[in-house]
Amino acid sequence: MRQVERAIFDLRRGLPVLVRAAAGDLLVHPLEGCDDEALAALRTLSGSRPALALTRHRLARLGIEIGAPAARMPIDAADTAADVIARASAEYCKLPPTTRSAEADQATVSGLDLMRIGLLIPAAVVADVAAAQRARVETLVADGTILALAAEQIAAYAELRGHFLKRISEAEIPLSHAERARFVMFREADGMREHIAIVIGEPSEWNDAVPVRLHSACLTGDLFGSLRCDCGEQLRASVRTIDERGGGVLLYLAQEGRGIGLANKLRAYTLQDGGLDTLDADQVLGFGNDERTYGVALEMLEQLEISRIELLTNNPEKLAAMSQGSIEVINRRGVYGKLTQQNRRYLDAKAKRAGHWLEEVLDSEEDGGRIAPFKRPLAR
Repeated sequence: MRQVERAIFDLRRGLPVLVRAAAGDLLVHPLEGCDDEALAALRTLSGSRPALALTRHRLARLGIEIGAPAARMPIDAADTAADVIARASAEYCKLPPTTRSAEADQATVSGLDLMRIGLLIPAAVVADVAAAQRARVETLVADGTILALAAEQIAAYAELRGHFLKRISEAEIPLSHAERARFVMFREADGMREHIAIVIGEPSEWNDAVPVRLHSACLTGDLFGSLRCDCGEQLRASVRTIDERGGGVLLYLAQEGRGIGLANKLRAYTLQDGGLDTLDADQVLGFGNDERTYGVALEMLEQLEISRIELLTNNPEKLAAMSQGSIEVINRRGVYGKLTQQNRRYLDAKAKRAGHWLEEVLDSEEDGGRIAPFKRPLAR
């Protein structure tokens, strides 16, 4: 696990790492920090022609449909770093007519997994280490200049990083909408992400089905009141509703921007300013419709000894995620923010393209952020 964490640290600094796989060693350079000098250095060090590794989501935006999760696109000697970056993340990019892509191998897919884990753009410049350069590369690995790790380590890390949560600390923090509230902090095993359970009221007084909200962090909406989303209003409405219903739990999950991270979320906002909706903007950057997972939420509820819940959500994916664990969802309640000129397109895309239950707010301009009555009880 430590090797993967160190690799993520290097990649976020714009440095390459070496991924070892059965088919051979692969140098992986992040898109961030890639310039003409870095591109030339990678070509020289590897002794082979670099390629651009892209997810199937980004390739689809380029008009290339593949069945695999990722593919490699050769980089010509005349290509500049700006050309490469544009192919990986620009809204409009015309590929050379001779461009061909090949299904990514294990090492390449693992390299892109590292980018996702590190909340970087899920694209990378990669180069196979030629036989003539192996000794040179191994020397750099031995002296610590380049970090090497196995593809299997990355796969295991991606599978387990959200498990083995450790309960770190807690404190009573009265809130404006819930005076009896306790914050319980959980840290993931790798130490990179922390999540908060806001425990409202006394567990001994809770209803049999505990009101629970899974709330993904949104710095712009929750803290600064951004009008581009309804997250801040949903957060406060959820706390208020949980308190009014006798108490329960709000899980504040470190999954900014539907799991793509704050930097990529801001990039997506810029693309949205050009006319894209929220899902298309994420796809331009190489992400799927929703990169979040909820294994962490399941483990937090288990540690809090909660097994039967009333889920406050508009998102069918959250219902499905809870059913994958030992949590019994007795019912669902919608939770809404205010519809504004700035967030209408965002909410409309979530409803029409991601299946979120938002009819109540989209069908009424005057809905002022209320909590909807019980709807769509789950068939057990």
